[in-house]
Amino acid sequence: GPGAAGQRRKEMMLSEKVNQLMEWASKRSVIRMNGDKFRRLVKAPPRNYSVIVMFTALQPHRQCVVCKQADEEYQILANSWRYSSAFTNKIFFAMVDFDEGSDVFQMLNMNSAPTFINFPAKGKPKRGDTYELQVRGFAAEQLARWVADRTDVHIRVIRPPNYAGPLMLGLLLAVIGGLVYLRGSNLDFLYNKTGWAFAALCFVLAMTSGQMWNHIRGPPYAHKNPHTGQVNYIHGSSQAQFVAETHIVLLFNGGVTLGMVLLHEAATSDMDVGKRKIMCIAGIGLVVLFFSWLLSVFRSKYHGYPYRYV
Repeated sequence: GPGAAGQRRKEMMLSEKVNQLMEWASKRSVIRMNGDKFRRLVKAPPRNYSVIVMFTALQPHRQCVVCKQADEEYQILANSWRYSSAFTNKIFFAMVDFDEGSDVFQMLNMNSAPTFINFPAKGKPKRGDTYELQVRGFAAEQLARWVADRTDVHIRVIRPPNYAGPLMLGLLLAVIGGLVYLRGSNLDFLYNKTGWAFAALCFVLAMTSGQMWNHIRGPPYAHKNPHTGQVNYIHGSSQAQFVAETHIVLLFNGGVTLGMVLLHEAATSDMDVGKRKIMCIAGIGLVVLFFSWLLSVFRSKYHGYPYRYV
């Protein structure tokens, strides 16, 4: 009857769509889509598969640094799924670039990039199907957790080997070995308190500024408002941060530390009184200036904080 014929047509259309997506996915883990492909394979029924779509702007003239960083993590996630033993045709990863599918951006009333949206197998995307990039960052591991929450597909992220760490460690060991070989008869430099203190201070400043959080969460470097073009380097929430923010905090902490060192030297050194006064004034100025800036960053993230230094 007509109902059976319609059902067969629906099954044929679905089979054609799945076969087409599988063919593209076999060549490239992230399927690039324009407006026509998006409307036919993502928006139009029938569909029994979910599609994770990254809306981005990768062309050089768009100058979207965050888009390139997010794309690298997205590719890692898609490759981890594509070459997994659990790979099925129930979920696909796609991308719509603004210069290839501006009509899709207009259709979805989208005015920022990058944006990740899950288009579920049944129904329309809900609020939770839009990834909270500013809060969670774009690290592949964070994206995988979100995908698992929205689709029940668990992806084990496998990153390509990174040889930068072992190379740097080997270079450091080579430098230390070279110093020991050249100065084998004089190893007093290993007992230099100033050198060890400086190295420890650099490590402490790097850790207290949030570098480890950046490594784990993979936040964007900064945020550019698409309407005004203004670039924000400080995240407005206490639950997240930008990479640029950690660099700023590192600089401010370093300024406060330098000021304290100058004050200590002014109080304990054997220099003449004039130089000690100059060091004292410079130290006070550095502490006041950079500590005030630190408090201003704190107030911008913890709204309502009433105190300030100057």
